[in-house]
Amino acid sequence: MARVANFPVGRSRATADNAAAAARNDARQLPAIDYGHLPQLIGYVLRRAQLAAFQDFMRAFGEVGIRPAQYAVLTIIERNPGLKQSQVSAALGIKRTNLVSLLDTLEERGLATREPVAADRRSYALHLTEKGALLMHRLREISAVHEKRLMTHIGEDGRDRLLELLRGVLNAVGPPTEEDDDA
Repeated sequence: MARVANFPVGRSRATADNAAAAARNDARQLPAIDYGHLPQLIGYVLRRAQLAAFQDFMRAFGEVGIRPAQYAVLTIIERNPGLKQSQVSAALGIKRTNLVSLLDTLEERGLATREPVAADRRSYALHLTEKGALLMHRLREISAVHEKRLMTHIGEDGRDRLLELLRGVLNAVGPPTEEDDDA
């Protein structure tokens, strides 16, 4: 088995924190780690890539205090005003109980509203507020910069191919269900 000293690959965007962490690691002279067959497993590398992408997302969106799930929910509400909570939950694969908490936060921040559905008073339709709609313009700008940073090493063709391959994985195994949300 091959020892891999630097898996996963380091970040391309240098920050003071990353530089300090790299200096601490170099000072300790950490041995190469044997990852066995993990770097060859789709699921393992996919998860590591997702974590790296989410870390970059958190840095990029930190200025506006938006997390990945919040951005996804705001985007779905913006593009589909009036959807019920259950529809948003199903569309994004978010547990309904988690979505309720997430919507509470978005409402408290004045970004979204829940309005009773006339035909079904147990259901709520979701809408962006004016503040939420304005924020979405800024979020799309931040997202574009974030996406460009993620594409730095793979280019636009690589991005398109990666998305095609990931959709293939989704088609092969199906989308996650509510029970899978804790994985």
